[in-house]
Amino acid sequence: MNLRRLPPARWLAVLLLLCAAAPLQAALRIELQAGAPALDSAQVVASQQLIDDVLARIPAGIEASGALTLQLRWRDDLPGHVQGRARGRELGLDKRLLPLLLQGDSASSDASAQAWRQARAALIHELGHALDRSAIGGWSAQPRFLDLAGWQQRPLWPGRGRNHFSLRSPDRYELESPTEFFAVNLEHYLLDPAYACRRPLLHAWFVENLGAPRQLDVLQCPQALPFMQAGEQEGLADLLDLDPARVYEIDYLLAEGNEKLMSRWGHSMLRLVVCAPGREPGPACRMDLQYHLVLSFRAFVGDVQISSWRGLTGSYPSRLFVLPLSRVIEEYTKVELRGVSSTPLRLQRDEINAVLQQAARLHWDYDGRYYFISNNCAVETGKLLGDGAPRLGSADLLSITPTGLLHSLRAEALADPPRDRAQALRGGYYFESAAAHYALVFDIARKALPLPANNVEAWLALPPAQRRRWMQQADDQVLAAMLLLEQAAWRRGEVAAADVLKRSLLAGGKRLPEMADFQALMERSAVLLAPGSLLGQGQGYGIPDADERERLSAEVAAGAGPARQQWKALREAALAALPGAQRARMEQIESNLLYLRQRLRLGYGTPSGEAATLDERRPDRFSGERG
Repeated sequence: MNLRRLPPARWLAVLLLLCAAAPLQAALRIELQAGAPALDSAQVVASQQLIDDVLARIPAGIEASGALTLQLRWRDDLPGHVQGRARGRELGLDKRLLPLLLQGDSASSDASAQAWRQARAALIHELGHALDRSAIGGWSAQPRFLDLAGWQQRPLWPGRGRNHFSLRSPDRYELESPTEFFAVNLEHYLLDPAYACRRPLLHAWFVENLGAPRQLDVLQCPQALPFMQAGEQEGLADLLDLDPARVYEIDYLLAEGNEKLMSRWGHSMLRLVVCAPGREPGPACRMDLQYHLVLSFRAFVGDVQISSWRGLTGSYPSRLFVLPLSRVIEEYTKVELRGVSSTPLRLQRDEINAVLQQAARLHWDYDGRYYFISNNCAVETGKLLGDGAPRLGSADLLSITPTGLLHSLRAEALADPPRDRAQALRGGYYFESAAAHYALVFDIARKALPLPANNVEAWLALPPAQRRRWMQQADDQVLAAMLLLEQAAWRRGEVAAADVLKRSLLAGGKRLPEMADFQALMERSAVLLAPGSLLGQGQGYGIPDADERERLSAEVAAGAGPARQQWKALREAALAALPGAQRARMEQIESNLLYLRQRLRLGYGTPSGEAATLDERRPDRFSGERG
């Protein structure tokens, strides 16, 4: 055709025709490959129906993003466990899927529907590989995708580590490599209406990079995120539905260091400033301390003994625990005598939501390894913040020390500057170690009585029976001071007793009569150690859905009563199993506490006979090593 001889009207028609044809030529196409193995007419029709079905689900932007023609080939040489394989521009599918496809459309029978689901997923999977390798792809190598998929950065070595998001996976084959993760998740992104709720940040990444899926009605996700929250007593837990809208701010919570090897540089945590029900989010929420939560990565000591060597070699699982703020503050300030600072992070509303969504995925999916140097609480906390909020991910937050992470956050203007200590105490931004308070209390007792000790440490080191003689001479004010100090002695004694017992159990020494209770409690600790394991492998993936939450809630409630009885029996048996001198010391401290409480209840009058049981007991801590 000689275009120069066409009249102007014909020129316009030709141009319109060319414009209309261009998108068709540039569109993504899948053709049925001719040749061996030969297909009959019915198989050709079913194959074309499958191709049309899949292309109709591909995001419109991907389908029209460039000229890419692929060929579908039914193969009869694939291994039994393989349903597809993509090479170059060929999408190979297992021909054993074809007979069931011929029984009807995707809804005609259960068997046919299952075959169509498998064939559809297999073709999307192999198409995902082809697209990812094409000029328009490369998604599986993007840093943001790798962060969300679970191939996280390492602070001391180049490259990325293994993927440890393995507790609740839709297909463990996704953990083989980033490319397989992309293909597997593309299947669920295009076919599973619940994907947006189970893996919200990954779903948002797919929408941003590929476009919204077609022919899929995405579920309306619950606003609240599920977490298994540790109770006030060891071994107990509650299923918590946390509404991100109630989280006013997120603080970087830092427990100061002490002389212990694993605690020398402090411990990194995140504090969730949760508003009381019905309260509008705002500064007043900081006073709702009973609702505040702490996200804390801890080395769960499954073998009931902490070891610096095992910590260096990654022999401990690292998990994200959710604890009440009150419990965390008591553990650090009263038991370990360490101060705790709380520094608000400068996060936007959508970043707070994203960090909480990433925390939920970590809580249910993550099965990491805890290294004191390279993957400790500071590294894990920095990765959580960076993976949850891209703005934080672009900052240099990979620090191997908790204080270093706080310095990085402040240097990047992502955290508030330090506050005056007095102002921080008044505003709930700093929680003092009880050591200073114990010293003041001891001075009260020492001024009233010529005690045979110059400081708290020396006083607590005395035999409990010797301290008892001075209690018998005390007046009302000194009695109250000595009660506080004796409670500190009890806490210290419990920590020391638990350590002795753990070493003995680990070495195969003493066996408690209640060993069955101990084993049952360690199994129940899996509720906190790995909440995702309660739901079983292959029973859903990612953040639990409504049915899974209901089942979890029922299981936790049913086990609460037996767990309390088991902890009580185990505690008594554990104390009885201690070496004689240590057991006697604990019994004498318990007797001192009963004596002091009884005199205080009687208005500081003459002491009478001592009760047989202790009013307030703290459980031994068999698990969850603090940093």
